[in-house]
Amino acid sequence: MESEATAPTENAVEIWTDGGCKPNPGPGGWAAILRFGVHERELTGYDPATTNNRMELTAAASALEALKKPCRVVLHTDSEYVRNGVTRWVHGWVRNNWRNSAKEPVANYELWQRLLAAAKPHQVEWRWVRGHNGDVMNERADKLATAARLGLGQ
Repeated sequence: MESEATAPTENAVEIWTDGGCKPNPGPGGWAAILRFGVHERELTGYDPATTNNRMELTAAASALEALKKPCRVVLHTDSEYVRNGVTRWVHGWVRNNWRNSAKEPVANYELWQRLLAAAKPHQVEWRWVRGHNGDVMNERADKLATAARLGLGQ
């Protein structure tokens, strides 16, 4: 039986993303799995000096940038930073000229800009999934991101 997180969503591209680095900061990897019906595509990348948050943002932006035309998307992420940032915090950041509540410049500004631009043509539903909790697609994205970080599969 499929969990709610892996049950197919009709007429939508489903995306699972993950990213991380070890140590943090340090070398990092990201991954995204895109699924539409029976079609799947895996994307991965590496950065020699980064942070977990940067890799999570890069995974989501890269996945959305890979879509060739506007569509409905369900994006699954285990990053509360990404989900809360794009669904809640960004409104205040924009209103405050990309300053956070402490009046400091928003961290990873350029990646937030990239993510917003990548999401703009699409109707995106942002779903948070608990990481390392048995969600098959989240675990798969985690393995791909780890392999990218370690330079495997290149």
